[in-house]
Amino acid sequence: MLQQTQVKIVIPYFKNFVKKIPNLVALSTSNNKKVLKLWEGLGYYKRVKNLHKTAKILIKKYNGRLPKNLEKIKKLPGIGEYTANALLALVYNQPHIPFDGNIKRVFSRLFNTNLEKNEKKIKKIIKEQFYTNRNGDLAEALMEFGAIICKPNNPQCSVCNLKKNCQFFNSNAFISANKKRHKKEKKYDIYCYLKQQKKEIALTKNKNLSFLSNFKIPKVKVAISNNKKTNGWTYLCNYKNNISNIRMDINLFYKFIKNKPEKYTWYPIDRPSNEFIPSFTKKIFKKIVKIYN
Repeated sequence: MLQQTQVKIVIPYFKNFVKKIPNLVALSTSNNKKVLKLWEGLGYYKRVKNLHKTAKILIKKYNGRLPKNLEKIKKLPGIGEYTANALLALVYNQPHIPFDGNIKRVFSRLFNTNLEKNEKKIKKIIKEQFYTNRNGDLAEALMEFGAIICKPNNPQCSVCNLKKNCQFFNSNAFISANKKRHKKEKKYDIYCYLKQQKKEIALTKNKNLSFLSNFKIPKVKVAISNNKKTNGWTYLCNYKNNISNIRMDINLFYKFIKNKPEKYTWYPIDRPSNEFIPSFTKKIFKKIVKIYN
């Protein structure tokens, strides 16, 4: 859950998840619909798909235990170099460091050199100077320090306990880190098939759980004229939606039809559903339902 999602957002989801699915055995035997519903709203749904697959593998192949070998862990769905190292450090207290941008940035600043492109040198420094018998605590501390104190923008140098020994701070190079980064903006046109009498929208299910693919609105290629209405398509509104590092500029169009498009199903947009529906799709529902009011 913490991959690409802030802790404060994850906490209530995590508590509810472990309340309904309290252990690995329960997760491995839960159906996809239940697991997805508990994840609903967190986004990046491929994560929960991989989590579910991994739980089944751990129960079947490893007797419910996480492998202690780096290469074996990396073969599990959704686990790469970073997560594998983090798990070995945090679960088994092994001398591994999960090298992400945060940790590389900490050491780059500490020695005021471009260590971000030299991972081998960082590992050598840590092995020679930083490893203790508390490897899990060290990995956790470095991750937290990079995320909370040694941030990419506006680093909290004034409260940093390492600033006396930090060559980055003492060279005043931290000023450049205060520059704001702007999200990339991309334009999207979204077209929605609707029912005239019922508040329903045409959506399709997709087995892939990546971004916007569990419930998809039909893709339609249509030329929009200056009055933003052509071939039965009507312009509804423009709105912004931020996802990760993308700022989405969305134009929303709709068309009333009697029969659903091929391979699509009608879904209600004005009442709760037992189906798992991503937050992005729910936002579209809120825009569309205003047409009927």
